[in-house]
Amino acid sequence: MKNIFIINGGHPFAHSGGKFNETIFNETQEFFLKQGFQVKATQVGDEIVLQDEVEKFKWADLVVYHTPIWWFQIPFGFKKYFDEVFTEGHQNGIYESDGRSRKNPAINYGTGGLLKGKKYILTTSWNAPKEAFTLEKEFFSQTSVDDGVMFGFHRMNAFTGMQFLASHHFHDMEKNADVPTELAQFNSFLNDVLEQKIKQEPVCEKA
Repeated sequence: MKNIFIINGGHPFAHSGGKFNETIFNETQEFFLKQGFQVKATQVGDEIVLQDEVEKFKWADLVVYHTPIWWFQIPFGFKKYFDEVFTEGHQNGIYESDGRSRKNPAINYGTGGLLKGKKYILTTSWNAPKEAFTLEKEFFSQTSVDDGVMFGFHRMNAFTGMQFLASHHFHDMEKNADVPTELAQFNSFLNDVLEQKIKQEPVCEKA
């Protein structure tokens, strides 16, 4: 594993300036560059060329997604990015089909992805405190971020053939943010992933 594609799904809108996700986006690039990885990056909201974005997914061994959560979903600009880029990648490196055959259309849905062998990391940032997900009778009914709000996001990536590697979620970032502590914990997370998972993976040689 040597090629890292980092995407910041946050972008300015209303009272959200996107500064925190921009910070961790930059931290992630610096972390992997210092470790000797090849890095490409995209900031959602910047002008992009769709085929160039498709090529980044095809090039990457690992995709790192950073996104804030707005109204229990990813930002509209991030959703637009996926709609446009993944559509551009149809039979063009991201997915071939939905995986089914006309002879037996009831099975094998979601198996037509072309990004098999690649992995991804997800980070999210929330106004909601961690306890909203973990405590009985609190808002998310003890359903985790990954199994709840982000379940569809994970299925989307599985549809392309990518495999989930790890996630890190930032909570209570509007009312009680301690950015230095959050960044320190995030760097520990990256180091743990690097030591326990990434360095154990064989290098994917490109044709």
